[in-house]
Amino acid sequence: MDQDNLTSPVTEFLLLGLSQSRQIQLFLFSLFLAVYATTWLGNLIIINTVISDPRLHTPMYFLLANLSAIDVSFSTVTVPKLLDHLLLGGRAISFNGCMAQMFFFHFSGGAEVFFLIVMAFDRYVAIYKPLHYLTIMNFDVCIGLVAGAWLGGFAHSIVQVALLIRLPFCGPNMLDNFFCDVPQVLKLACTDTSVEEWLMLSDGGLEATVCFGVLLLSYTVILVMLRTRVSEGRQKAYNTCLAQITVVCLIFGPNIFVYARPFQSFAADKAVAVLYIVFIPMLNPMIYTLRNTEMKGAIKRVFSRVLVSWKGLNM
Repeated sequence: MDQDNLTSPVTEFLLLGLSQSRQIQLFLFSLFLAVYATTWLGNLIIINTVISDPRLHTPMYFLLANLSAIDVSFSTVTVPKLLDHLLLGGRAISFNGCMAQMFFFHFSGGAEVFFLIVMAFDRYVAIYKPLHYLTIMNFDVCIGLVAGAWLGGFAHSIVQVALLIRLPFCGPNMLDNFFCDVPQVLKLACTDTSVEEWLMLSDGGLEATVCFGVLLLSYTVILVMLRTRVSEGRQKAYNTCLAQITVVCLIFGPNIFVYARPFQSFAADKAVAVLYIVFIPMLNPMIYTLRNTEMKGAIKRVFSRVLVSWKGLNM
């Protein structure tokens, strides 16, 4: 029987999850369900506000609404399966389901990385060429940049999955994680994977590190430019840039920790994964709204219109 397990192709993987204690599982289910619902609510409020308020029909808020859509997509790839495991104990995920989860996880995650570069470029143009901002960042350019970010995420994801899916999996199928991810799945292949590991590190870890360095350098240049300018909109620009820098650090910190090193297991891996998969998509809309007076005002206007309409229907 053991020999059969070592030679039969793997048809499913078993996720060990975060804890085997039923009490801890139920506590985590309640916590993560609340966070996931807040993630959806916060990001949908931003998307709906940008669509509904004509004052926010600008390139910056168009990009912000698209970032919220990416956050919802990124979270939805993994969190529902995690909630299922915590509540119902569902540990199994099919081989194809595992590959699909990794594809969409890296697709949305890669798109978010490129999208942050797009948002930094938007701020650079707005501050460096304010008189030509709307001409440069016209609707066609914005659509092209958004499409480019998604294409970049697709290219990154297809490389990761293409390197994995051709490998033989015929031995252990236990993943010490709550979702399928490249470092853990790669270690279960029944062959030497050192070449694939370095290729994935180059595609994922090196790419993330370079992008992070470019973004930090870009925002440093932007902040220096702001110091030399005296205008009534300087504080608003500072707040917007600081919010974006905070999001960049929150996303790239865990990303680099997980993917920019050899695929070895560390005690902090699961905690870091929970941070960037469950919590950060919820924090992003809070960061952007709390530091943005214009967005907060627009949200109040939208809610006021909804309240007035609701009262009118009930009169």
